[in-house]
Amino acid sequence: MNRGSRAVGYLFAVAAGATWGTTGSLSTGLYDLMPWQTIGFWRILIGVGALAAWGALFRRDLFRVDARGWLLVGLGGGALVALFEVAYQFAIGGVGVAGAAALLYTAPVLVAILGRLILGEALTPVRLALAVVVIIGVALTVNGRSNAGAEVTRLGLAAGIAGGLLSALSYAFTTLLARYAVPKYGLTRVLFLELLGGVTVLLVFLPLWRHPPSPPTSPAAWWGLMALAAGSVLAANFFFFAAVQRIEAAPTAVAATIEPVVGALLALALFSQRLSSLGWLGLVMVVAGVAGGYLSEATTQPQNANSTPSRTSRGGP
Repeated sequence: MNRGSRAVGYLFAVAAGATWGTTGSLSTGLYDLMPWQTIGFWRILIGVGALAAWGALFRRDLFRVDARGWLLVGLGGGALVALFEVAYQFAIGGVGVAGAAALLYTAPVLVAILGRLILGEALTPVRLALAVVVIIGVALTVNGRSNAGAEVTRLGLAAGIAGGLLSALSYAFTTLLARYAVPKYGLTRVLFLELLGGVTVLLVFLPLWRHPPSPPTSPAAWWGLMALAAGSVLAANFFFFAAVQRIEAAPTAVAATIEPVVGALLALALFSQRLSSLGWLGLVMVVAGVAGGYLSEATTQPQNANSTPSRTSRGGP
């Protein structure tokens, strides 16, 4: 592969991470425009509607899935997407944008542990050391953050931490599911099935939680939701997919770790969500630990673009 194609691949990977990094700030901007509990539902509904329209016009095989795919990826993956959408809003409202992103980046640690327990994958000393770096970095980031702009949610530190860990857990299981589903069904079809399943699960869950997803009443809220769907649900995923077609999965994932840095800078610029010096150090440790983990994976096993997990509803590490 020529250098030009690799350079384009890295640009796509950075674009994916930067686009995912807008999720926290765009969500925070919507908190005084609509119920925060329903933001995730509307953004993935818009995203899955756009994918369905694209499939109907250009790729009819998007809808051709066997019963196992509908159940495992649609229902099972959809439940994980629904959990993520609610839990991540708890995280943003409780610990701020940078803290939520840092907590989400514990997902690779969870994947390593779950991969050992479920798939029998090796849990090497390097993985354990990098996991410790990430966990320490997360603790510093969460304790060194402010939550300006998200006070409307009235969520505390405990709720934010719980939401962040649940969102990381949901993404970790989504990653493990993708390792099975993507080679069988393809990246775009898995993304579509998981988003469709997420919308369906939230349609059932939100009314039971006494937060039925009523449509937003202001044009500003609709514009914010469309920006979320166009960016973190659609564009970022396709940037990521375009990257892994040009460069290996590990360097793609490393380049995409710009996400929490972009999120923290946007939160600072738009909502004055500041990090202390220790908070910034923690964020650097999180990015370094996750990036180091992906690089170590590249040296121990061959990378295949088809094995790269879908970043589905928002993205993740």
